[in-house]
Amino acid sequence: MTIHGKVVAITGASSGIGEATARHLASLGAAVVLGARRTERLERLVAEIEAAGGEAVARRVDVTDPDDLQSLVTLAVERFGRLDVLVGNAGISRIGPVADLDVEGWSAMVDVNVKGILHGIAAALPVFRRQGNGHLVTVVSTSGLKIVPTQAVYAGTKNAVRTLLEGLRQESTDGVLRTTSISPGYVRTELIDNAVDDPAEREQASRGRVGRPGGRVLHGISVRCLGAAFDARAFSAASIPARAGAMSRRGSRHHDHGARSASGDVDSGEGQQDFGGSGGILDQG
Repeated sequence: MTIHGKVVAITGASSGIGEATARHLASLGAAVVLGARRTERLERLVAEIEAAGGEAVARRVDVTDPDDLQSLVTLAVERFGRLDVLVGNAGISRIGPVADLDVEGWSAMVDVNVKGILHGIAAALPVFRRQGNGHLVTVVSTSGLKIVPTQAVYAGTKNAVRTLLEGLRQESTDGVLRTTSISPGYVRTELIDNAVDDPAEREQASRGRVGRPGGRVLHGISVRCLGAAFDARAFSAASIPARAGAMSRRGSRHHDHGARSASGDVDSGEGQQDFGGSGGILDQG
C-alpha cells in the first residue's frame, strides 16, 4: 500500500507534531484534512502545502465538541470521496503534583486527551465501516509507559487512550479497522509552554531532553506514523533515529498484528504535542 492518493485527517494540525506530519504526508502525495482551533495557522499551512504541489483542506476543530470532529470527517468525504486514516494528535498537558488539586486542569486533560479521541472515533468509525476499511492512528505518550511525579493525571489520560484503542482492536475482528498507538518522547513543541506554570521549570524543560519540531525527531515520528498507517512491514523499530534530541531507541517498539485483527490550554492545535521519555509505537493491527 502506498501513501500517494490516501486521505488523512489530522487533529491538532496547526503546530508541532500535527503540522510536521501534515507537511510530510502531503509531500508524499497524501491529501490531508487538517483540524485545529487556530484557523489562521491552518489557512497558512494549507496555502504552503498547496504552493508545494500538495492537496490540503482545513476546518476549525475543537476536539471537545463531537460535532467538530463530525464536520472534519464530513469535509474529507465531501472533498476527496473517502477517509483512509484519522490521526488523533490533539492533546494538552498540565504538569503538577496531584496535591495541587488543579481540578480545572484535570478536567481539561480528560476532555481533550480522552473525550477528544472518543469523539474522533465516533465520527470516523461509521465511514470506515461503510468503506470496508480504515485506520485510527493515535498519538499517545511515553508518559503513560513510565510514570513520574507531576504527570499522574496526564499519564492517566494517555493510559486511558491506550486501553481504549486496545479494547477497540479486540472488538474489531472483521478486518475493517486497524489501530495504531504512537508514543513519542520529549519533543519541543508549544505543549511545554502551556504545561508548566513556573518560568524556571519551563525554561529547564525547553533546554532539556527535547527535540525540535520539523527536525530529525519530528521526521522520525512522522515516518513512523506513515509506516504504521500504510505499510507496517516496511517500517521497523530501526526507522526511529538512534539518537535524535530526546528520542531514543530505548523502549521503542513496533508490534504489528496485521489487518486480520483489525487496532496547556484547551486547544485542538495550540501546543498539543506529547511529552514523555523515549519513543515507541504499537501497531495494533
